[in-house]
Amino acid sequence: QVQLVESGGGLVPAGNSRRLSCKVSGITSSRYTMAWFRQGLGKSREFVARTKWIGGEPDYLDSVEGRFTISRDNPRNTVYLQMNSLEPDDTAVYYCTARSARPGYYDRGNQAEYDYWGQGTSVTVSS
Repeated sequence: QVQLVESGGGLVPAGNSRRLSCKVSGITSSRYTMAWFRQGLGKSREFVARTKWIGGEPDYLDSVEGRFTISRDNPRNTVYLQMNSLEPDDTAVYYCTARSARPGYYDRGNQAEYDYWGQGTSVTVSS
């Protein structure tokens, strides 16, 4: 059974940092593109960051570029999202997701392209 379990959410003052973790079981995460999405209250779920199975530079939502960093620890089958300089607009439930390695272009923001999802962890940034 595949499981993605996020942790690390909570209440954070604006300007501070937080690291989210996504523990993966049931699959080998190094063979998957791993990504983070988020959904604010009353908003659509949006792409935040992605690290591809094939390697290369991660890519990010414009508004988090330079503040957030996605990384993976393959031996631990864990993916992280380091969030710095947090802003109230970053308040959301953050979801970890995995997409199996397959060729071809796809829209990184299309949730249907991803195979597995976690339950989410809530981050609230106070002003």
